[in-house]
Amino acid sequence: MTPVWVQRQEALLSDCLVSPEVFDHMVERLRDFAVPYQHALETEAGQRNVHLYLQGLLSHLPRKNAEDIATLVDVERLVLQEFIGTASWDHRPLMRVLVEQVVDRLGEPEGIIAFDPSSFPKRGTHSVGVKRQWCSHRGKVDNCQVGVFMGYVSRHEHALLDFRLSLPQDWAQDTQRRAAGHVPPEVQYHTRHEQCLEMLDEWGAQVPHGWVTGDDALGRHSRFRDELRARGERYVRSSLPILEKGEQFPRVSCIFAPLCSHYKIS
Repeated sequence: MTPVWVQRQEALLSDCLVSPEVFDHMVERLRDFAVPYQHALETEAGQRNVHLYLQGLLSHLPRKNAEDIATLVDVERLVLQEFIGTASWDHRPLMRVLVEQVVDRLGEPEGIIAFDPSSFPKRGTHSVGVKRQWCSHRGKVDNCQVGVFMGYVSRHEHALLDFRLSLPQDWAQDTQRRAAGHVPPEVQYHTRHEQCLEMLDEWGAQVPHGWVTGDDALGRHSRFRDELRARGERYVRSSLPILEKGEQFPRVSCIFAPLCSHYKIS
């Protein structure tokens, strides 16, 4: 006899299944949304392949690799493989389109620019930047990549603006690994704080905002805070104090109202 909880679990899981047909009415909207990004690509082939690739990602295919998608959309396998994996194309024009859209739809003077490093667990050693380091995803030191992300928050909604892959110093100095991973020569080692400032300098004047915020890993560094002050930025940062043995961390919370921010420590 099947336990009641198992029957209930099976019923809940059956309700969670999403058929590909659910997305049919969205395809036209997605096509319209992708048009500015297609135009930002330099080559005609790249512009055409964006739509084909998105069509495959939203399809019924159980495995959404280049070969299966190419079969579905009736193009040569190498066409999509080159577009995804080997073709040389610059993603920066796509980021400019994204930032313009976010500013147009969500921008307001008291918006918040939020920086946050985030990790991606990995098993191998060949992914660019992978090493044993603090993996926030798992809450421990583990094999992972780390990205530094710039987001935007307003009363309307929130969205990502830009990102940087954190390239560890040992990776940046290893010519063989750089060559195997196709790391461009201009990509060098930068601290995560420097990457945040780089993105802020690139987009800060274009993105209306009243505050800059981030987690305690960013807030602990006084030089980073000095750089924000030098740029005239108001900031709210988590920062954990140095404690004597046996002491406990206070509870720190940052409360954001639509037009104001303040610390509360208890």
